[in-house]
Amino acid sequence: MAGSLTIPVALGRGGIKANKREGDGGTPRGRFTLRRLWWRADRGPRPRTGLPVRRIRPNDGWCEDPADRRYNRPVEVPKQSTADRLWRTDRLYDVIIEISHNTRPRVAGRGSAVFVHIAREKFAPTAGCVALETRTLRRLLERLGPDTRIDIA
Repeated sequence: MAGSLTIPVALGRGGIKANKREGDGGTPRGRFTLRRLWWRADRGPRPRTGLPVRRIRPNDGWCEDPADRRYNRPVEVPKQSTADRLWRTDRLYDVIIEISHNTRPRVAGRGSAVFVHIAREKFAPTAGCVALETRTLRRLLERLGPDTRIDIA
C-alpha cells in the first residue's frame, strides 16, 4: 500500500523473514528508509524522484560475500568476474531502489542487496527483494523522497 494506493508486488521465494539470512530467499520484515535510486540511463530517462539518484554503470555490482569488508555495499566488478552485477540484461534492475536493510550496523550474513526493483513476468518470486510492475514503479518514484519508508510485514 502506498498511501491510499494498493500496489501488487512480488516478494522473496522464502516469504517474509523476521530473521533474514544471506541466501535464504526471504524478504526482510521491518521498516526501512529508501536510500538511493539507481537507474540504467541507456534504458530510459532519469526518473523523477525526490531520492538521491545514481546512474548504473556496466561495472557496478553489489557485494554479497559476508566475509568481505564491503559486504552489502556497492562495488566495482571487473569484466571477467561472475559477481553480481547491477547492469543486467533481463531489465529487472533498470530501476532499483536501495533500502536500508542491514546497513546500520551491517551484520555479516544477515542479508544483502535487498532492493525494490522491476518484477518478473506474472510477479514471479524474487531472491528477497520487493518487485513492482515497471510502469507502477516509475509512477511511484515521483512520490518518494528521503523521508519515505517502506514497511514490509
